[in-house]
Amino acid sequence: MKKKSTLMGLAAVALGATALSTPAFAAVSDESQYIFNSLLFLIGGFLVMWMAAGFCMLEAGLVRSKNVATMCVKNVGLYSIAGLMYFLIGYNLMYSGVAEGTGFMGTFSIWGPDDSGIEAGDFSGGYSATSDWFFQMVFVATAASIVSGTLAERIKLFPFFIFVVILTGIIYPIQGSWEWGAGWLDGLGFSDFAGSTLVHSTGGWAALAGAIILGPRLGKYSEDGKPLALPGSSLPLATLGTFILWLGWFGFNGASQLAMGSAADVAAIANIFANTNAAAAGGVVAAILVTKIVYKKVDLTMALNGALAGLVSITAEPLTPTMGSAALIGAVGGVLVVFAVPLLDRLKIDDVVGAISVHLVAGIWGTMAVPLTNGDVTFTAQAIGVVAIGAFVFVVSAVVWYILKFTMGIRMSEEDELAGGDYAELGMEAYPEFGKGSQIM
Repeated sequence: MKKKSTLMGLAAVALGATALSTPAFAAVSDESQYIFNSLLFLIGGFLVMWMAAGFCMLEAGLVRSKNVATMCVKNVGLYSIAGLMYFLIGYNLMYSGVAEGTGFMGTFSIWGPDDSGIEAGDFSGGYSATSDWFFQMVFVATAASIVSGTLAERIKLFPFFIFVVILTGIIYPIQGSWEWGAGWLDGLGFSDFAGSTLVHSTGGWAALAGAIILGPRLGKYSEDGKPLALPGSSLPLATLGTFILWLGWFGFNGASQLAMGSAADVAAIANIFANTNAAAAGGVVAAILVTKIVYKKVDLTMALNGALAGLVSITAEPLTPTMGSAALIGAVGGVLVVFAVPLLDRLKIDDVVGAISVHLVAGIWGTMAVPLTNGDVTFTAQAIGVVAIGAFVFVVSAVVWYILKFTMGIRMSEEDELAGGDYAELGMEAYPEFGKGSQIM
């Protein structure tokens, strides 16, 4: 997702060149470009919004039944908080008044649309301001969803929501302004087309800080430190969630082309769709093969996370690879997840759904892989971006988590954790026919 004004200008140039070289085709009018570009943002936006349902179903399937309703509340709550915070402060902090090539943040102000030229027939802006806001907003909700799954089953509801307020209103927009707001990372040549680092690794770093400070779930590790399996409530539900995320990712990556007013843009979007799908498929196949070789059995949860890791890996650059290269990039992501999940367990970092492995590890890989297929980007610029964003998000998130921990507390009591978040936090159960909230497993 490049700087919006720059891409729109390039699209206009490409359109003009096409019109000159192929006189049999009439140039698309400014109004038609405006309509098509806005439509791309809106379609992409509602596809990414549907990813909220995917995260919810994935997390609900991978937690134990006594915490399923809590995960549903967290996901519908975080999506709503993200929308409000991006309106109140996030969008302008990310895009308004960022010094081009050197800026570190925008302005602290409420967003408001500026479509004043439409009534006068001026469509030079290229797209509806509100369609752009909506498309940008659903991305920040994705970053917050990553944190939800990692910290499941032991974090209190309202401290989590308070963290989401800070993440979506301040942390995410500031680091996002460095690249997508045309700030200092953009000036260095850093590139992240749709957010392997700016969205996925950001959520991963915030989740990692929270997981370290919060600690593992009760019963997750034996006395000698070995990880113990705590099976989730529904693998079919987790599988459905993964397919929903896979579908939503076409909007996530495809609409990040940011223009659909020319044949060149449409061709690019088609290539992005195909590469996104190939990367996910590569991640699944790689995860299945590696788990069969290493563990002698295929692990469904690893296959699901392999798909997501492939998607995250290709998100930093889904346009320039060939379809074969995209599949290989996704496959590497799938392999990384298979080894990252047990590594975190050995470090006693309890990640309930594997989100750190999927979004942080694969996000770093995808960002660093960009120069392999895009010769205009350097490994140095990518490394600077990965380190800078990682350090900023992790440190600020840790500070916020510690403040919450020592003021209102972030972890449920042992009694509440054993009873389950549904019973303790909500006073209800997702599956009441299967037992009372006092059950331990």
